[in-house]
Amino acid sequence: MDGTVLVADDDRTIRTVLTQALTRAGCKVHATASMVTLMRWVDEGKGDLVISDVIMPDGNGLEALPEIGQRRPGMPVIVISAQNTIMTAIQAAEKDAFDYLPKPFDLPDLMKRAARALEAPRRTAPPPERETPRGAQSDLPLVGRTPAMQELYRLVARVMNTDLAVLIVGESGTGKSLVARAVHDFSDRRSMPLVVAGASDLAAPDGPGTILARARGGTILFDEVGDLDPEAQARIVRMLDTLGEDAPRIMAISQSDLARKMEEGTFRSDLFYRLSGVTLSVPSLRERVEDIPLLAEHFMLRAERDGLAPRIFSDDAMTLVRRYSWPGNVRQLENTVRRLMLTGGEGEISRDEAEAILGSQPAMEPLRNGGNGDRLTASVARHLRRYFDLHGNVLPPPGLYQRILREVETPLIEIALDATGGNQAKCADLLGINRNTLRKKITDLDIRVTRRRKLM
Repeated sequence: MDGTVLVADDDRTIRTVLTQALTRAGCKVHATASMVTLMRWVDEGKGDLVISDVIMPDGNGLEALPEIGQRRPGMPVIVISAQNTIMTAIQAAEKDAFDYLPKPFDLPDLMKRAARALEAPRRTAPPPERETPRGAQSDLPLVGRTPAMQELYRLVARVMNTDLAVLIVGESGTGKSLVARAVHDFSDRRSMPLVVAGASDLAAPDGPGTILARARGGTILFDEVGDLDPEAQARIVRMLDTLGEDAPRIMAISQSDLARKMEEGTFRSDLFYRLSGVTLSVPSLRERVEDIPLLAEHFMLRAERDGLAPRIFSDDAMTLVRRYSWPGNVRQLENTVRRLMLTGGEGEISRDEAEAILGSQPAMEPLRNGGNGDRLTASVARHLRRYFDLHGNVLPPPGLYQRILREVETPLIEIALDATGGNQAKCADLLGINRNTLRKKITDLDIRVTRRRKLM
């Protein structure tokens, strides 16, 4: 790398680490803990790249972006922030930051982005400023520092002011509707309507026309498009084919695998390609466990604003919450946090409280294999067909039923014992079988039991 980098961060460790890394890479570095000093350097013509924190003792890195653009047109700015919300990424994009990274950041990743910023062609004029809407949307529970969420934030920020169709996919409860609303509410169409269209809106022959009239050049969001019947799909295709100038933006939500439905013949390929200009994948809570404490804190603060007594999770309770599978994703987590706030007193939430609430949750959704949407039954069936196929035209040896049961029972009991810390009474209760039956199966299947403390 070649160039001079201005680093602004009130954390001395971050300044030191960046200074050393950039210097080793061949750059000159000026580092400061003051936004006033940074702006003076910018005025003096110093620097080819700015790397700035958002919250500084004497200023705000995001708010300084338009001023840097005015004083030094084309100067790239990389924003780093501990505020791990979609708002930060969107505001950074709105204010024309070259890039945005959350704290804690990956140093090699930041160095690659810095190299791209130094090599990028300079603009000759600053971009026009756009007003960022304020209000309730700052309360969106789109919170997270995990790479999957940060990549989602950056992609939302990049596509929100384009006209590309957006397909938002993810499991139920992950926040797909919130992502869709963020794309609309922070786009250039924010002053126009966002019309959510479902199966009932498309049922009538004039349904698409009514939807278009309501949208008035804003945004149309097709809800759970994978559940639409063939006639509704055909009406959407015909509607999209008639769009002209001043057409609304098209977005769609689906928790179904549309590509798979298309292959199966239950979803139109022409509609799929019209809707999937850009695909935003919203990760499940199981894929972003590190975000659970942030989300829990967010929901607790929201509950406090609604008048509930303030509470915090004990370390043991949070460990238990992080280990839960969360089949209902963020929506289920929010409901759980609210129940804990409502049913308990003030102060710390104990492990026993969290365990009681989680134990009363609805049963998990059907087990799935490899994330491809298959039920456990389908996975077992596939395995058995392969087993039979391997024997060609000859039947497998007799006793197949007991052999298959043994293969299923062994991991089931082993995992249940592991989850209960080797407590056979709890394990039997979890499995719903008699304790003597469990002991016999442990002996027959030669399962090793190890007792230890377990949080589940």
